[in-house]
Amino acid sequence: MKLHSPESWRDRRGTSFRNRQQHRFFRRYGPWAVVTGASSGIGRAIAERLANAGLNVVLVARNQSHLEELAAMLKTRYGIDAKVLSLDLSQVSADRQLAVATQDLDVGLLVAAAGFGTSGPFINATLEQEWEMLSVNCRALMAATHHFSQRFAQRGSGGLILMSSIVGFQGTPFSAHYAATKAYVQSLAEALHVELKGQGVDVLAAAPGPTQSGFADRAGMQMGATLKPNDIAQPILNALGQRSLIFPGFLSKLLIYSLSPLPTWARARIMGIVMGGMTKHRLQSS
Repeated sequence: MKLHSPESWRDRRGTSFRNRQQHRFFRRYGPWAVVTGASSGIGRAIAERLANAGLNVVLVARNQSHLEELAAMLKTRYGIDAKVLSLDLSQVSADRQLAVATQDLDVGLLVAAAGFGTSGPFINATLEQEWEMLSVNCRALMAATHHFSQRFAQRGSGGLILMSSIVGFQGTPFSAHYAATKAYVQSLAEALHVELKGQGVDVLAAAPGPTQSGFADRAGMQMGATLKPNDIAQPILNALGQRSLIFPGFLSKLLIYSLSPLPTWARARIMGIVMGGMTKHRLQSS
């Protein structure tokens, strides 16, 4: 399929982009974007917003059928090109596979949304699962970020969106290791925002609160109030190139700003109470 330029996309869809922001976004971060964790949740919602802005997308996740379904929908609805890449990002070999599969594409944006969490007392955790989480949340994200940041610096423009979390700003009992992986992502994004700014590469850390997705089921958590991925995807994209950090959604801001005046030890204890409530069913059965 022929790659879309801003002009060709405008010809098919009407006289112009829907707004100047979409046009600017395409010109700076197009024509291709790579989205990991694209089969569900925030990754899927962002992929659709990118397609709506005229970007072609490389959809990366483990679930081949979900990716193919999404790719078909995006092609039909938005007239863009979409490629499916079924990878298990916990495997080191996936790093090279991602690089090779995208080497001939003019990629201008990486959205690193792949990740999962665990919960409950750390001493009760299954070590193999914790290693897998560390590999997906940190190692694979670092490898993709390193690869694409080099490419973006060479082309003189690009963007990196790294998915942090509000739990990454202090220790979080009963989700200790997951919170630690998000602290890594947050720290990496903050540093790269400074390092890469002079090379035309925008870096954003997106730190949402509890979000409706498959995350809670896999982590064994029972969430109360949650954010909807479709409600926070566009604010995240809007923040890229404008700031280094966003807490998307009212719930995220409420949680983080209510804790921010407190010392670290107090924040950790409060988060332990919150997380303890979400994992009470597991604590009682252990």
